[in-house]
Amino acid sequence: MSAATRVVAEQGLSAATAVIAKEAGVSNGSLFVYFDTKATLLNELYVALKTEMNEAAMAGVAKDGDVREQLRQLWTQWLRWATSNPDKRRVIAQLEVSDEISVVSHQIVRAGFSGMAQSVDRGRADGPMRDASLGFVLALLTAVAETTIDAIISDPVNADALTGLGFDAMWRMLTYKE
Repeated sequence: MSAATRVVAEQGLSAATAVIAKEAGVSNGSLFVYFDTKATLLNELYVALKTEMNEAAMAGVAKDGDVREQLRQLWTQWLRWATSNPDKRRVIAQLEVSDEISVVSHQIVRAGFSGMAQSVDRGRADGPMRDASLGFVLALLTAVAETTIDAIISDPVNADALTGLGFDAMWRMLTYKE
């Protein structure tokens, strides 16, 4: 998986399995002992990377604490993982829009993100996003997160301030009342 991450980050999804196998130190034929097809490899890579990202974001987050602090911790850890793992972030972005990723893989990832989704649901319960679909709200939050991550990568000296500003924008989106 590490070899596939490095190669796909560098060459994109069209990278040859022979290149991935070489990077992993195995023969191309050996690669297919573990993965029936390239699509199988890409699906397993997608699930593994998204699971790693989710676990990093959710590590130590109290299930029943103050929702704002819960979401702040989740947010901070998500951004820290993404800025510390640029190749993995790049590969996830490619895989998320790939036709190779199966409905089942997307379902596995969504199920794994249920803790994060529950936290967001709690945060939006009384806010302007309470009636919007959870998928829509999560897409908006992801867009704010990606923008914040890009800003942090461009200006790492101000990472803490940018993380806070991104969180404040996300929080207001969920809870703003006129």
